[in-house]
Amino acid sequence: MIDKFYASAMEAVADVHDGATILVSGFGVSGQPIELLDALANQGAKDLTLVCNNGGSNDTGLARLIRLGRVRKLIASYPRGAEATAFEEAFAAGKLEFECVPQGTLAERLRAAGAGLGGFLTPTGYGTELAAGKETRVIDGIGYVFEKPLRGDFALVKAERADRWGNLVYRKAGRNFGPPMCMAAQTTIVQVRHRATLGELDPEHVITPGIFVKRVVQIDDASAGAQ
Repeated sequence: MIDKFYASAMEAVADVHDGATILVSGFGVSGQPIELLDALANQGAKDLTLVCNNGGSNDTGLARLIRLGRVRKLIASYPRGAEATAFEEAFAAGKLEFECVPQGTLAERLRAAGAGLGGFLTPTGYGTELAAGKETRVIDGIGYVFEKPLRGDFALVKAERADRWGNLVYRKAGRNFGPPMCMAAQTTIVQVRHRATLGELDPEHVITPGIFVKRVVQIDDASAGAQ
């Protein structure tokens, strides 16, 4: 019987290794898997490359990993959000490498990885420092930058509901980068608030099919922050 649910967040992230590239869902704190990230901080993996829309906030989740010195490189669009002191201090001290990727380009690089594409051309960033060292072309008078797929060893994603096969339903804006990250990672780990019985989820509402999900942890409102 297929059952992808794990007993705890710590158990789900136990094999994340040093030097891993980890895709982290979320737009600000919306859709960010805080409990999985805190479990990863407790697990101890280091020298990580994190791919996220932002640089975390306060001292939980992604920001906590940065504060602890576990992150070698951050690939993000908006690292300096509200309360992003962990990123700002680590970057200013030269303890954290940062790669800025425009938000649309970030999403498309993830999608390209999940779709098995070799890359794509985009006008975003052409003629700026963001294009430095990258292949460029001019097509019909418009300049383009060639961007490569962005793959992860692991993806840590937050969804609203999942069944034991790993089919996922998201909550409103919490959907953001989750679906393409699930497709772009070798191992996708998801935290959800609700566990659905098999057949309960309307197929028309399933955004991420279970084939892209390896592990699921249920973290409801009562236990959030406890793992």
